Amino acid sequence: MILGLVIILFLIGHGNTGPGTTPHLKHIVIGRCYDYITLVNPSFRYNCEDIWREFEEAVVRRTPCSVRVKDYQRMFRAVPQTLPCDRLLFWSKTRDLMHSYAAVTGRFWTLEDTLVGFIFNDLIWCGQRERDRGFDFQSCPEWSTCVTHPVYSLWKRASQNFAAAACGNITVLLNGSIHNAFNRKSMFGSVELDNLNPRMVSHVHIKVVPNLEGPFVESCSKGSILDLINVLESRGFRWSCTDRDVTLMILQCMKNPRQSSCQTCSSSLLHRKSLYL
Repeated sequence: MILGLVIILFLIGHGNTGPGTTPHLKHIVIGRCYDYITLVNPSFRYNCEDIWREFEEAVVRRTPCSVRVKDYQRMFRAVPQTLPCDRLLFWSKTRDLMHSYAAVTGRFWTLEDTLVGFIFNDLIWCGQRERDRGFDFQSCPEWSTCVTHPVYSLWKRASQNFAAAACGNITVLLNGSIHNAFNRKSMFGSVELDNLNPRMVSHVHIKVVPNLEGPFVESCSKGSILDLINVLESRGFRWSCTDRDVTLMILQCMKNPRQSSCQTCSSSLLHRKSLYL
């Protein structure tokens, strides 16, 4: 009976596991740091080895599910960064399109464009159950396993800082082809939105982007987007909303040119061009 209970508890404790710490994590972190300050933003000066040491200290001396947001405090003190006004782009469930949009327009900054975002993007890490034994390269718990997940805690702190630094006009990119495009449990809904300062942010541009052929679940006038608008208004933000942004539609058509909506869009653009010839 007792043995069976122990086995069950063991399985529960190890059931929600994923891949382990990214191999060669130290080399990647320090390498990306130097890449950022040398090629991406040469105007910034940081000590990449110090950043690694503070990061390592926050993680390896704690068990996999016991790394709190405040445990990264010293690391974030080593990476202060002033962000540009009128250029911050927030998103939820639109990652690929968001990166394409930022790259094509050349005027947006995303969280991944900050030093911390650039360094830790797509990496996985956790300590071992036995403290002071370094990183666990075999398996790490899934994000959903615990609220003090080492990866989640870092991104939560990074998101808090990113939103708190926002000023001027900001843009929010949401997926109009899913229910709860604005989700209060997402990083944007639960962290970034609450850390925006209405005294610093003058306008919030909401862009709702459905898939080219649908489903057309949410828009500026229905669904959870209305909940977002209510939150913004209750906190005193000025806002605007569009669900037919031409640039975003063109970006989608570049990946799926055979879609019928892309043919219609192409014909319309050719017609407009002929009017000016």
